[in-house]
Amino acid sequence: MKLRSVILMIVAGLWVLACNAAPRPETLNVNRESCASCSMVISQSDFASQLVAPGERPKFFDDLGCLKRYLEGAPEPPSGAAIFVTDHQTREWVPVQQAVFSRVPRLQTPMSSHYVAHASTASQSSDAGASGGFDVPSSEIIPAAWQTATATQ
Repeated sequence: MKLRSVILMIVAGLWVLACNAAPRPETLNVNRESCASCSMVISQSDFASQLVAPGERPKFFDDLGCLKRYLEGAPEPPSGAAIFVTDHQTREWVPVQQAVFSRVPRLQTPMSSHYVAHASTASQSSDAGASGGFDVPSSEIIPAAWQTATATQ
């Protein structure tokens, strides 16, 4: 009987830890996942973003403009939600609150928003593929309610 109680306590403890863990970015299967906003197949990871919420499938976006449209039309952020964007140069996932954004008019993005994200200003300035752009505040892409909700992640 004691062994059963110990096992139950361990399982309950692991469940609590899993529920309280900060969301992590999910793996994007390029050419297999569709954008949650425009429904197009995501064919490039360098412009992708994702919304992760506990108990829900991740929502992937092919263009930061699609993420913006989705968030503007969404009712309110789910509890524990996190947004990740792809660093255009490194293709690594970055928490949205740490990212720097720019708009590069000459760069063709999947839905022509011309928005790109980077993990830092150093990554941004060394990305020859995104040169010639101008900085934009995160509020141009991520609505205030979502910035506040995801800032604690």
